[in-house]
Amino acid sequence: MSTSKEYRDFILEQLNLLDDITCKSMMGEYLLYYNSILFGGIYDSRVLVKIVDSNKKYNMKEQIPYKGAKPMYLIEDIDNKELLKEIIIETCKNLPIKK
Repeated sequence: MSTSKEYRDFILEQLNLLDDITCKSMMGEYLLYYNSILFGGIYDSRVLVKIVDSNKKYNMKEQIPYKGAKPMYLIEDIDNKELLKEIIIETCKNLPIKK
């Protein structure tokens, strides 16, 4: 099941506290970047971020974005814009910049 454009737009609105958020469509889902760093995506209407040392403190649940993929963390409280911002910044601390 793919994510709707309406849900994508809702998530992008929730991320408006962060400058330089970009979204790239990929096979019915969406990859999310912050300052050119791929930190996660929207998969089946779920916001998932990569698992890194700096975001383990949030005790998020692991989920598989799609069959055969590595587990990622599920952000459940997508209505809390401040928490979303904090999680994304912490996640990007341990990730490389997109080439």
